[in-house]
Amino acid sequence: MMDTEFCISIPSAGGYEKLVQSPLAGNDSSTGAQTRLYNIPDDEHVVVAVSALGVNYADVCIRWGYYESAKEYVGWPITPGFEFSGKIVEVGTNCSDLRIGDEVFGVTLFGAYSTRLRVPARYVFKRPDYLSMQQAASFPCVGLTAYYAVHELVHPRPGASVLVHSAAGGVGSMLVQICKLAKCRVVGVVGSSHKVEAARELGCDDVIDKSKEDLWLRCRQIEPSGFKVIFDANGSTIGKSYENIQPGGKLVVYGFHSIFPKEGGQLGVRQTIGLVAQYLTTPSFNPFKMVAQNKSVLAFNLSFLFNEIEIFREAMDQILSWLENKELRIPAIETVPLENVAEAHRRLESGQTIGKLVLVTPHLDEGKAEDSA
Repeated sequence: MMDTEFCISIPSAGGYEKLVQSPLAGNDSSTGAQTRLYNIPDDEHVVVAVSALGVNYADVCIRWGYYESAKEYVGWPITPGFEFSGKIVEVGTNCSDLRIGDEVFGVTLFGAYSTRLRVPARYVFKRPDYLSMQQAASFPCVGLTAYYAVHELVHPRPGASVLVHSAAGGVGSMLVQICKLAKCRVVGVVGSSHKVEAARELGCDDVIDKSKEDLWLRCRQIEPSGFKVIFDANGSTIGKSYENIQPGGKLVVYGFHSIFPKEGGQLGVRQTIGLVAQYLTTPSFNPFKMVAQNKSVLAFNLSFLFNEIEIFREAMDQILSWLENKELRIPAIETVPLENVAEAHRRLESGQTIGKLVLVTPHLDEGKAEDSA
């Protein structure tokens, strides 16, 4: 085991300097908020020596102080992070399916930016051989988000025309593939030319590069009557997305990435004023008009759904089946050491990444050393 276990703690809202490496004393671990929120008994927990953990845009919003469930469930200080992989080092007496030494992955309501994580066993899954530690930590949140959006909210019929914003990103890449598995016709939107090929490889029937094309003109050319479903986590495009769904169509909103700054890591006075302006100009939807137009807007935040354990289990079982059968593939992965978490946040904020960023801890190297011994 490592000489010094540590976590990344954020004491208050701010820039990269707020990502503080804090030692974990003795056998201390980070703990997800769901333990307290859902009164999960101590004997139903395991402790995981974390090898890898996924980075999500929500983590950046947490650092800025703009993530509602983080403020409501935890407050400051907070250790962010929703997904992880590693090896079990402690097992509660009421965890019959798990053993010390099991390699696992799972989800947690915050706390994953750590080398040791205490998490309820109900959120932990054994790592299959066909997934590396990095891969196992990269897909739970984006996969569950995409599955929930498609199969719990939208229920698309075969042949439905679907538009996916940020199609080469973490959630977007899963949305494209899961919609294709549902036999939809998928159009992907990317913000840079270097992402076009990645979106095509995921299965997009058409790709719009909005750095070179007029996004909404191309949408009207491709689907003159509008799309059946549009998935939008941008924020700034929500109004136009709503205009481009057809009668009977659905707009699914699950984030507001484009209203935040893409460089510098700070929310200074100028950025905050811009953020407020974006908020004030974000469209509101009149239910009388929505009924008359026969259009729906669906919005969700996965962190508020952690108590829906049956949905989590059903979704994860299906995702793992798709992965095992090679019907679904893990997005491209970039790895960064946990100690360099600020660099990972900078890359994610830039909007230039493809696929998923994963932070790795020294425990990953320990596992490799054991394998070669």
